[in-house]
Amino acid sequence: MTVTANIHEAKTTLSKLIERALAGEEVIIAKAGKPVVHLTPIQPPKPTGRKRGILGAMKGEFKLRPGWDSPELDKEIEDLFYSKRLHGEYGGVAEE
Repeated sequence: MTVTANIHEAKTTLSKLIERALAGEEVIIAKAGKPVVHLTPIQPPKPTGRKRGILGAMKGEFKLRPGWDSPELDKEIEDLFYSKRLHGEYGGVAEE
């Protein structure tokens, strides 16, 4: 069954219109008698079979080069974030 409501009616009965759309009814909102909006429920995403948010879920998905955690690389990264040459007087840190 299709339900059509004008904008004013939709403003005052929005929660009821949403309930009807969730129940499977077609809900259309009109302006000056012309349909302008089709109210439909959002479908839940389909499972992809891929683990999300689980510790270790990305294991084996990428490789780290040897030395990725070396002190030299740590210094290089620190310089990128805090270098006065690149970021001015405060070295990338926001003023307080």
